[in-house]
This record gives sequence, C-alpha cells and structure tokens, in this order.
Amino acid sequence: MAFALNYKKQRVHLKKIMLENLFNLIREQGTDDVINNPVIPNEQNEAVLASATSSVAEGLQGELAGGGLSNVMSLFGSNGNTGGGLMNNPIVRNIINSFTNKLTTQHGIAPDQAGGIAGSLIPNVIGKLIGKTNNPGDGSFDIGSIIGSLTGGGGAGGFDLQGMLNKFSGGSMDANVDGHLGLDDIMSKITTGAKQQQEQTSSGGGILDMVKGFMK
Repeated sequence: MAFALNYKKQRVHLKKIMLENLFNLIREQGTDDVINNPVIPNEQNEAVLASATSSVAEGLQGELAGGGLSNVMSLFGSNGNTGGGLMNNPIVRNIINSFTNKLTTQHGIAPDQAGGIAGSLIPNVIGKLIGKTNNPGDGSFDIGSIIGSLTGGGGAGGFDLQGMLNKFSGGSMDANVDGHLGLDDIMSKITTGAKQQQEQTSSGGGILDMVKGFMK
C-alpha cells in the first residue's frame, strides 16, 4: 500500500514538472501573442497562458487516449517544422481549435481574434517543444517523460518503453494476452493509461487546475 501511494505521488510530481515546464515555455513564446497583445487585458495574461498550456496537454493526451501513439510519435519526429506541416497536422489543428474555443468562451475574445492568437501561438509552441525533445543538450523535455506524464506511466530521461510498460502493468507487458510483445501491446498500455488519466483529472479538477498553480 505504501509503495502504491508513493508511486502515485511520484507520477503526480512528474506530471506537475512537465506541465510547469510547458507553462514556462508557453510564457516565453507568448510575449507577442498574449502578453503584449492589446486584445488581451493584462490581468488575463496568466490565465490565457494557462489555457494554452492545458489545451496542448489535453490535446496530446486525447490523441494518446484515442490510440494515436504513432501520430504523436510522428509529430515529435518532424524536427519542429513550423511551416505548413505543423499547421496542417490534425493534432495541432485540434489544439488550435481547443485554445480558440477557450479564448472565446472563457476569456471573452472575439472569435476572429481568438483564431488568430491560437493559430500563431500554438504552432510556435509545438515547434519549440518538438525541437527541445530532439535536442540531447536540452533536459527540459523528452518524449518519454511527456507521454509518461500524460498516461500515468511516469517516465524520465529518454523514451524507455520497457520501463514505461513495467510501470503500467507491474511487469506484465503482454497487454492483449496473445503471447507476443509488440507495438500493439505498447499502444494498448499507453491508450489505457491516457484514458485513465483523463477520467481521473475530469473527476479531480483537471489539467487546467494543476496549471493554475504555476500562475504568478
């Protein structure tokens, strides 16, 4: 019981670290689109940055929960191309739409202005995030920790699939009980973990509430 409790605390801690790093990255990239944007009142700057952070995290988590591990891996293998490739990526488009909706419904920004803000900020943030995960000299993000924090698998320092699956299943990695270990088992564990995390956050405050803890 004590081990399970400590492990749960560790997972929450790792998730907070990832979200705080993401929030700080978005704050760095949001100078023009948010902080110095006259459309957004100064007193809402931090709240808007928090909404952007939750949109990115929820978008990636939703893709993983829907069985889209390969899509997420493909996105993070794009080397941070901030051109039309990112703008046309379905995951990025979904995140842009989510953030646009939050800007209009939660922050009172006109739809056309909200779309412009989201369409500028989100691809830049995703591009920087991808670049950092692919930079061995930058320890702020890695793909294993990002996926692990969004699926309850913990994870730190590289995409350790073996370790991640051990954390998911307590050592039983044959998720579909077919006697073989393969990509389908990896995807099954990550999909299930992401769904469970969605359920837990929806019943316990959610990603946005966690991100608000980083606001000044």
